[in-house]
Amino acid sequence: MTDDGHTNRLIHEKSPYLLAHARQPVDWYPWGDEAFERARTLDRPVFLSIGYATCHWCHVMARESFEDPEIARLLNETFVCVKVDREERPDVDQVYMTVCQLLTGSGGWPLTVVLTPDRRPFFAGTYFPRETRPGATGMRDLVPRIAGLWRDSRGSLVEAADSITSSLAIAAGSRSGDGIGPDTLEAGYRALAVQFDPVHGGFGRPPKFPMSHHLLFLLRHWRRTGEPHALEMVERTLAAIRQGGVYDQLGYGIHRYSTDARWLVPHFEKMLYDQALLVIACVEAYQATGREACRRMAEDTIAWVLRDLSSPEGGFFSALDADSEGEEGRFYLWTSGEIDRVLSPDEADVFRRVYGVRPEGNFIDPFHPGAHGNNVLHLASPVDDVAAGLGRPAPEVAALAASARDTLFAAREERTKPAIDDKVLASWNGLAIAALAAAGRTFGNTAYVDAACRALDFLLSRLRTPDNRLLHRYRDGEAGIAGLAEDYAFLVWGLLEVYGATFDPFRLATAKALADRMIGDFWDDGAGGFFLAGEEAADLPVRPKEVQDGAYPSANSVAHLCLLRLSRLLGDPSYEERAAGVARLYPPILEVSPSSATLFLCGLDLAVGPSQEVVVVGADGAPDTAAMLGALQRAYLPSANVLFVSIGERGEAARRLAPFTEEMAMVDGRATAYVCSGHACGLPMTDPAAVLAALEGRSPA
Repeated sequence: MTDDGHTNRLIHEKSPYLLAHARQPVDWYPWGDEAFERARTLDRPVFLSIGYATCHWCHVMARESFEDPEIARLLNETFVCVKVDREERPDVDQVYMTVCQLLTGSGGWPLTVVLTPDRRPFFAGTYFPRETRPGATGMRDLVPRIAGLWRDSRGSLVEAADSITSSLAIAAGSRSGDGIGPDTLEAGYRALAVQFDPVHGGFGRPPKFPMSHHLLFLLRHWRRTGEPHALEMVERTLAAIRQGGVYDQLGYGIHRYSTDARWLVPHFEKMLYDQALLVIACVEAYQATGREACRRMAEDTIAWVLRDLSSPEGGFFSALDADSEGEEGRFYLWTSGEIDRVLSPDEADVFRRVYGVRPEGNFIDPFHPGAHGNNVLHLASPVDDVAAGLGRPAPEVAALAASARDTLFAAREERTKPAIDDKVLASWNGLAIAALAAAGRTFGNTAYVDAACRALDFLLSRLRTPDNRLLHRYRDGEAGIAGLAEDYAFLVWGLLEVYGATFDPFRLATAKALADRMIGDFWDDGAGGFFLAGEEAADLPVRPKEVQDGAYPSANSVAHLCLLRLSRLLGDPSYEERAAGVARLYPPILEVSPSSATLFLCGLDLAVGPSQEVVVVGADGAPDTAAMLGALQRAYLPSANVLFVSIGERGEAARRLAPFTEEMAMVDGRATAYVCSGHACGLPMTDPAAVLAALEGRSPA
């Protein structure tokens, strides 16, 4: 960023990413009609650069090129330059990322695309250095080359833009099909089993992402089939992540991905959505297995989110940067000498052994080869093994390791912290709300549920319009950007989880209202499923639609699951019909890559069944009611949907939402559960153990 007082049009934006470019010599425009009208007037192509605030290589390209006066001059003379925060406009990002993948076979950020003034792309790539290097054209050469083609070969560029746009329309269109069912679930499991790393956990080759939605599907497959390897993959992956450097051993929370197979060296940014999905996976793994390690990992991750990502108004910020003081990971790395200076000799000796600290370091930064001796902290040796090696009692060594960790955390807090992306996104907050509510009800922690409700109330008060439309982003006191399908789907997920934690019918009614608005504004009447953006997507060459799950699940995958749950909770088959329309998008994708939409497979598991609907009728706050609802909240029941009808005003609200409950009543004055499956209901039950036995398909003890 330059400091000569110059600003460009980004100075009026709210995005931290856009504001970081507002004082550069490049004459940046935000995405919008003004930029493209200017391009038409000047008869210039548009240089589109897409990134996000915590993107390391976006920072590198900014420092190398966009802050360089010569490169800025070339860009300003050749193009109208447009900057987009992909987290504010994921619809813009998806369209032009598809272009990059079509043209280059890969993608990533920063994303660089060159467009005609009518927004049709003819060139795409990712990071470009300032100077040409072997295998990489530099900006100093690239910009004049494009300028020459625009001047001398305009017809060929326009022809290429037409062809790319046609291909883009085909890629954005949705082929539909049938034939999904139990065999599809089995194919998804087999695909993940092939990708699984049996040594280090996780899936595929480096870089390894947490992909928590894979784990959610595998847990369901284990429950459906009893396949032990499905559960083993979940437990091995969660344990490896928790022990690795990809998990922040001092402050908690997961980094974005691991650059190596063994989860040691991370890409250090921390994203809200990763924390939320990891917590949900840990909560469900705890429900399924009772393993305290899963509970602790969920609680530790929540502790980081509540401490470092909470906004004063109740929502959650988006991310923490990877860089500080100009270097990636600097905030998190330790030399052996630094540890010696902070800790007592006894603490330092134990800490180095437990957390894998070596004098020569275990972190090699290829971009700063002169820096040696840095360590990524990871759980290298169990405390019991360290104690045995030292000939000391294990409790004593555990106490030393815990004391050392607390001391180093306090010392790290004095360092220059990575920058925070303090915008609040409705979609990612929906995931965080779902995670907090699920953890709260499972662990009996009302503080988590309260945090989920505070965030939910903040979003509904600040990012919802009177006609029940959502806005996508809130920052600096201002909400803006038309909501996307993922905002609605993810917030409905959060509302359903909050309902499951509180059984407040108002939360269920709000979930229904937002689902109805999502159907009204985003449904594709032709091919089915949901467009990512509403009618305002007219500012794009095509209207995008997400199907495959990426680092976090797609809007259609989440909508599919939520519509199924709403259908069962409300007794309204129209939502299940919509879910079936979403499901028809998936056969063409799953035929090619059965594991590319594992959150969709979670919904398919519910759709295929057997599933259960449970209605509990009881006195609000009564001990027997609390015992019945608590048993259902703590158990791993992914195929059960629980509706509570209380005696009183809240119960009447629940009955209005779900009229099929009208005749259901308490038996002998006790909390009573009605369990239905396959369109047939059993006799009412008042014993929680009998209810759980019925849901789990076993005889009561």
